Amino acid sequence: MGSTVFHLSGALVRMGHRVTVITRRDKNAQRNPKIIPEQEGVNVRHVKWLPLPMAFTVSYGKSALRELLRVHEKDPVDAVHVHAPMISWTEKQYSLVKEKVGPVITSLHGSWLGERDGMIRAAKHGESATWKNPNDLAILLSGKHYAKYERAAVRASSICVANSEATKKDFQSRYDPLEGWRCEVVRWGVDTDMFVPLDRDHEDTMLAHEKIRMRYGEPDEKSLAGESDTKTPLILAVGRLVARKGFRTLLKSMPGVLNKHPGAHLVIVGRGHMKRTLERQAKRLGVSASVTIEPGMPFADLAQLFRSADIVAYPSYYEGQGLIPLEAMASGTPVVTVDDGPLPEMVDTTVGGLFNLERQNSLAESINSLLSNPSSRDEMAAKGRRRVLDEYTYSLNAERYAGFYSE
Repeated sequence: MGSTVFHLSGALVRMGHRVTVITRRDKNAQRNPKIIPEQEGVNVRHVKWLPLPMAFTVSYGKSALRELLRVHEKDPVDAVHVHAPMISWTEKQYSLVKEKVGPVITSLHGSWLGERDGMIRAAKHGESATWKNPNDLAILLSGKHYAKYERAAVRASSICVANSEATKKDFQSRYDPLEGWRCEVVRWGVDTDMFVPLDRDHEDTMLAHEKIRMRYGEPDEKSLAGESDTKTPLILAVGRLVARKGFRTLLKSMPGVLNKHPGAHLVIVGRGHMKRTLERQAKRLGVSASVTIEPGMPFADLAQLFRSADIVAYPSYYEGQGLIPLEAMASGTPVVTVDDGPLPEMVDTTVGGLFNLERQNSLAESINSLLSNPSSRDEMAAKGRRRVLDEYTYSLNAERYAGFYSE
């Protein structure tokens, strides 16, 4: 969400608008302001919040409202853009903003109840216990309570904008919108300058590619040259190490993948409480030598990893939209993801593979199918990049949102 706000703000400024971002105060940023991203025409205001799971959304909402009214008094605001569910306002607070400031456009990034149901579904498939993560536990126990703020957003916003058709249907079915509810669908874009395909004719790029590939497994010459018919393919998975992201499901698929492609190596990049759990599982499955779990890395290195991988796997049990598949496609890397929720809205068999969560061997079959057809992967890579450029950019997002603000 921070990434979408940053890039949307920049794109709006390039269109001639002025943007103020009201965000949660961060102690690291207070100590070292240089880490705060700067964009000309974007004013960032930091507010107090209570650092407790779920409760932060309400305290942040109250602080943000006070700051918004102060900003508006000095420099009138034309439209207010709220990102749910990270900020919680009541219907009364929405009405106050519409009365005192102007129209409220609320982005629906996914629902608390959807996340809760995703965790329950993931648990049924043997993912990590929810109680191990305080945030997940809070969603599980209090999601129903905090859903009332999402209902307020649905009923009191001037316009709602869902990030997928699946998210729109989710909110519509759960919160019984009032007659005349206005909800548009705008899928978020990605940074197409950061996430770019591998340029095999660029010396520095290929040196960076070789460096990344040498970190994982035992790459053959074709993998180091960026050729798709390698016998040592690299599979990448990115996301928070929490139950609903499906990393244990991904690990269960690895014996089937290695049976067909013994030189394959899986890299999982993400922070979270499940690292030791995943490492123990990999050991039990006998695939530890073919799996690396990175707790994080510099963003430029991660972007390089996206373009240097042969496949990106995204086995998530719940998403509002899910940006990882788009970052992969922008990088010219085919995606294997879930045939469920919003993910098939972005990914189909022309740019990757889809698997069925309810069929145990489906993920391994889908990965093996792509790895066994290198020429098809090359075609998917080109089509995936083209799809992102045509449909998923921040300039397109800004055009749509500027239209909503103007209305």
